[in-house]
Amino acid sequence: MPANATLADLGEFGLIGALVERFPQGDHVLIGPGDDAAVVAVPDGRVVVSTDLHVDTRHFRRDWASATDIGHRVAAANLSDLNAMGGRATALTIGLAAPADLPVAWALELADGIVAECALVGASVVGGDLTSADQVMVSVTALGAVAGDPVRRSGARPGDVLAIAGRQGWAAGGLAVLTRGFRSPRKLVEAYQRPEPPYGAGAQAAALGATAMIDVSDGLLADVGHVAAASGVAIDVRTAAFEIAEPLQAVGAALGADPLRFILTGGDDHCLVATFPGGALMPEGWSEIGVVTEGSGVTVDGAAYDGPAGHTHF
Repeated sequence: MPANATLADLGEFGLIGALVERFPQGDHVLIGPGDDAAVVAVPDGRVVVSTDLHVDTRHFRRDWASATDIGHRVAAANLSDLNAMGGRATALTIGLAAPADLPVAWALELADGIVAECALVGASVVGGDLTSADQVMVSVTALGAVAGDPVRRSGARPGDVLAIAGRQGWAAGGLAVLTRGFRSPRKLVEAYQRPEPPYGAGAQAAALGATAMIDVSDGLLADVGHVAAASGVAIDVRTAAFEIAEPLQAVGAALGADPLRFILTGGDDHCLVATFPGGALMPEGWSEIGVVTEGSGVTVDGAAYDGPAGHTHF
């Protein structure tokens, strides 16, 4: 790596790889950096941990969503990470950095949204930190437990099928609407403001033999690509498996965009994607959307996808 390399030169995952090389893992670390969450051994079992940082104008905009909505968004992102390991969050810690002139009411409403989202899985906010900054930043760390073995990204095998649980593409449709200064269809805007992760679907999939799993935060193709890379397999996504909801069709027509792109490359819905052994009975709420084969990378209907696969951070 050149001495003058920048974050843009490395990209998000290049930077993660460089940082991970500097983080030695002790014997108590069962799963370290590189998955949706880490797993650490403790005297009474295992703790599953995940952290995300949310920056104003980068991950949310205060003119597009209320403080309560943003509270739901930031909590859902971390709760979904533990869901993707087949676990359930029990506690969150919150870090808030903000300008001194931020209204107290905004911070309190943010907390209300976080608490309301936590209530959906029975988690509690147990601590955190506050500091001043030039812009609003929220750091969330979720801790929880998994009943059996965590489901990792690296377990997919040729012959498995790819399946999805939860809605996908709605938040991307809402973002497209908001970016152009509109507020309708309201259902898509609300999907962007408050994701609805399929909580419980992760543990359900784990119990029924899921071989790999991930939550979709950056884009369906991008995140399926992480599964393919970690597992050393190829994955083909079948577009005929997707039903394009009427609001997505309406936005696509209004914006002159293919609504399928919202589904294939959109993030922030925090649905789950998992692989299951071929011939397995799909759990309730899951639907098959592709297949796992020998090889590498992700294709769509057997061909390379034309365009970005999802969001990039640098």
